[in-house]
Amino acid sequence: MKINQLSTFICMSICMTEFAYALPPAEGMQIVAEPDYIIPNQPICEMSYSPAATQFSLWAPSAIEAEIRIYTSYDSPEPEQIVPLDPDLQGSWNQTIQGDLKGKFYTFRVNIDDVWQKETPGIFARAVGVNGDRAAIIDFQETNPEGWNDDIRPAMKNPADIVLYEMHHRDFSIHASSGIQHKGKFIALTEVGTTTSDGQKTGIDHLKELGITHIHILPSFDFASVDETKLDQNAYNWGYDPKNYNVPDGSYATDPYNPVTRIKEFKEMVQALHKAGIRVVLDVVYNHTFSAADSPFERTVPGYFFRMYENGEFCNGSACGNETASNHRMMHKYMVESVCYWAKEYHIDGFRFDLMAIHDIETMNAIREALNAIDPTILTYGEGWAVGKLGYDDNKLAYKKYTFRMPGIAAFSDNLRDGLRGPFSDHHKGAFLVGLPGHEEEVKFGIAGGVLHKQVKANDFWAAEPTQHISYVSCHDDHCLRDRLVNTLGNDTSEETVLKLDKLAQTAVLTSQGVPFIFCGEELFRTKQGVGNSYKSPDAINAIPWTNKTKYHDLFQYYKELIAIRRAHPAFYLGTAEKVREHLEFLPTEGDNLVAFQLKDIQGIDPAQRIIVVLNSNKTNRKIQIPDDTYQIVVKDGKADRNGLGTHAGPNLEVEAQSAVILIKNQ
Repeated sequence: MKINQLSTFICMSICMTEFAYALPPAEGMQIVAEPDYIIPNQPICEMSYSPAATQFSLWAPSAIEAEIRIYTSYDSPEPEQIVPLDPDLQGSWNQTIQGDLKGKFYTFRVNIDDVWQKETPGIFARAVGVNGDRAAIIDFQETNPEGWNDDIRPAMKNPADIVLYEMHHRDFSIHASSGIQHKGKFIALTEVGTTTSDGQKTGIDHLKELGITHIHILPSFDFASVDETKLDQNAYNWGYDPKNYNVPDGSYATDPYNPVTRIKEFKEMVQALHKAGIRVVLDVVYNHTFSAADSPFERTVPGYFFRMYENGEFCNGSACGNETASNHRMMHKYMVESVCYWAKEYHIDGFRFDLMAIHDIETMNAIREALNAIDPTILTYGEGWAVGKLGYDDNKLAYKKYTFRMPGIAAFSDNLRDGLRGPFSDHHKGAFLVGLPGHEEEVKFGIAGGVLHKQVKANDFWAAEPTQHISYVSCHDDHCLRDRLVNTLGNDTSEETVLKLDKLAQTAVLTSQGVPFIFCGEELFRTKQGVGNSYKSPDAINAIPWTNKTKYHDLFQYYKELIAIRRAHPAFYLGTAEKVREHLEFLPTEGDNLVAFQLKDIQGIDPAQRIIVVLNSNKTNRKIQIPDDTYQIVVKDGKADRNGLGTHAGPNLEVEAQSAVILIKNQ
């Protein structure tokens, strides 16, 4: 369905970069203006079931006729009923069918300019059959697990106290060593007491042990790239191929044929994570669909939900063949209501927006405002870039550089990422971690959470508050940290060196004033065998080998203790730019590849009086002058312990090569 092999590669990798890969439109090509359609005032609801009757509604203002087609099963060759829909004055078509239709399936069909379009489950289907081709008529009360109405979000006293953990359902649980029964499924995250053969905790117990606060799950709505009828063929995809935005994908359900199962099991997963004290972030991909021409959007209101040129071509800022038009009023409404639906129906605690810069700032702010009305602690962040030329005014789009215009919305910091490991565009080129000079300011930018700071030299202080800065060094759509370091340093680099730099990288991330983000399995020294764009690679590439938890237990302990140290000290997440500028001071250093800072005057904020952090990526030990005092050592020489590793006294500190030191002066 993609326009060509190149765009398929770019689309599926969801490039974390600001380079423009797609070609700009031809000179003189004009963007089609939004049609002047009436937008309904009421929330989008295409199917409302009761045992007595089911109501149907479809917004299709350009249609001259519309019908609902009722099927007995997901694959019935012919409908058992075809019922015309009646138009109203707000561009919608409506009908009520008497009798109990529970268990039936349906599609809509509209007539545009005397041409009947292909069938669609609707633009806002909330339950579907296998592969999402037909919507399902269900009683949503039957999708709620026991105690669902009592499910509450885990407490979050300070929104800055967040540690994100990005996960793909299949990666996390599919390996034979996971000890998990329902491998690759939503309910893998409901199983407790799972361990490796040598007793190491896996699954949800591992997440609790690690100490993260939020899991970020890759797209879990119904996507098109995995055939749910052929799951025994080791089908794998990241899921950035939207089909039906408002229903969970069937490939992660134990029974993709049962419309109730996928919904109930998704809710069971959320409920189990909440009971474990972990919030859930959903990766949402409203910026494009798998196929524009075959999407419910285009089959319902052609030419409306996508940005288009006057010659009939789709704009392509996603490099996936199309880009949605959030600046059109109904798409704006759709996105706001869809996000709120997930927050209310599925108790989702946060949203990560793929290629967020394709969306306009007004829509992103409207989403934030609507979520604030539900729960202001619901997290929102996204990729502040697109892949190609967009069909809308750049000054109105949610680029990273405009994050300060979107209060309460965060963006990924490629500044810190690239400053630590090197650019996305060249996976053999390193930066601070491998000892290349000149990247200290990028690291300091990330440590300060992207906010204006007089000691940081930068041209793009794009975050108004540090909570708008997602601090990370690796994520799903590029080489994992281990592989990136090997690519940069060479295959003959010792494992000991790679482990050292791995720890150093995450020390920078987890002491940043931004929101720290960790890619699943980094704490277990995962490798994807050198594959970065592993969007459809087999389990042998993507699965987390849980046996690594024993082999690299020292690394796991470092991550665990570093997270615990951060969460025990609110000075690491001051939360406001004003406090960062007041309490974060970078210390003078001599030479390259050395960054040092202190968190000072933090009485009343933190249990500590002062915290010192030094990051040394040099291949030799380095000395630094620090405020003269007696400190507890919590990180040194590749070891981390929240309870202390000893003490340090005096102003002279020596930092081991390719390692970090964290010192705490207790009050």
